[in-house]
Amino acid sequence: MGEIALFIVFFRAIILYVIMIFCIRLTGKRQLGEFQPGELVVTIMLSNLATLPIEDINIPVAMGLVPILTIVCLDVFMSYISMSSRTVRRLISGSPKILISQGVVDQSVMRKLRFTVDDLFEALRGQQVFDITDVQLAIVETTGQISVYVKKEKSPLTLGDVKEVDSGGDPPLLVVDCGTVVKGVLSTIGCDDKWLKKVLKKEGCQINDIYIMTADSEKNYNIIKKENGK
Repeated sequence: MGEIALFIVFFRAIILYVIMIFCIRLTGKRQLGEFQPGELVVTIMLSNLATLPIEDINIPVAMGLVPILTIVCLDVFMSYISMSSRTVRRLISGSPKILISQGVVDQSVMRKLRFTVDDLFEALRGQQVFDITDVQLAIVETTGQISVYVKKEKSPLTLGDVKEVDSGGDPPLLVVDCGTVVKGVLSTIGCDDKWLKKVLKKEGCQINDIYIMTADSEKNYNIIKKENGK
């Protein structure tokens, strides 16, 4: 019976881990704070499981260790998979969402993330931006935090600004991540697959050879190739 109970706890821990990740993902990113969904799940479950053998002396220590070790091992395993698969990484942690582009608020993204206007203004104030018309680009990160890029005329003057005339476009966005084209980014910067193929041909490489590629709306791009073709 003891071994059966251990197996029940083992599989229950896996099931709870998976269920909690997706439940937290459904509650909306703005509630996650600095944690990724998987990290928050591990933190909550480990803190609760660690107290069970202490609070109830009738529970064997092994009954507390098995689910804890299971969750830790599962988290490490999922981390390795996430590093090699963007699809898995998006399923677990989601992906950054462009909330404001070219100074225009994407209301469909607001609805999808269940962001209210108050949420948006509160997040902007947290970035020391008090006028929404100053924002050129705003991205909701996978942690739920908002990264803000203010319009050039509203940013502090630097020596580089004196020497260069800025186009007023958005900063470069991630186009290719470890050989995978990031969905929707090409259309955001006003490019398409034909442009990408033309760039790859010019650089003499394949999409699978690219580790990181960024590009902006002016079609300026930067490519970092994978080391040793890996």
